[in-house]
Amino acid sequence: MSTDWRAAKKAATRQSIQDHALRLFAEKGYDATTVEEIAAAAGVSHMTFFRYFPRKESVVEYDEYDPMLEELIIARPADEPALTALHHAMRQGLERILGADRDALLQRIRLILDNEALRSRNIIAQDQSRDLFARALARRAGLTTPDLTCVVQASAALGAVAPAITAWARAEDADLVAMIDAAFTALAVGVTPPTIT
Repeated sequence: MSTDWRAAKKAATRQSIQDHALRLFAEKGYDATTVEEIAAAAGVSHMTFFRYFPRKESVVEYDEYDPMLEELIIARPADEPALTALHHAMRQGLERILGADRDALLQRIRLILDNEALRSRNIIAQDQSRDLFARALARRAGLTTPDLTCVVQASAALGAVAPAITAWARAEDADLVAMIDAAFTALAVGVTPPTIT
């Protein structure tokens, strides 16, 4: 049995569990859905569920977006300003994500926004994303570890993106990519130093 086949089977099982969980959350509500119900719907044992997701919240949180965004950030031209690189990488990444997972992403974000426990855990996830993006900026700059500038730039970008994503999730048929563009435009205006005369 090849490693690639095993990895593909594991990925398919993980995706099946998440798909069934999201369907059940939509039908019954997040709090009313049990791990046992998710496992049964996915055709796995509850122990198998826990091999893929350490807790129920993890089903909502899990995606592979950050590593993809990290690669896109690193791939940006070295002479491009950091916030511009972050903007273009996030825009390109979101176009990919929306093309493949728009409905699931929207449902997951709405679940997080509507559930206090998930919102609290999302703060930790945002910190992890910030650290990952800061490391990507450091690599672009030829640094072994992120300096304060990298961390501040990653934080600023995520600080601009988070309200845009929230507004998109709350709106009907809004254009997330356009909202991200507007958020980065607002950020650029906010960080432009004033002219002293």
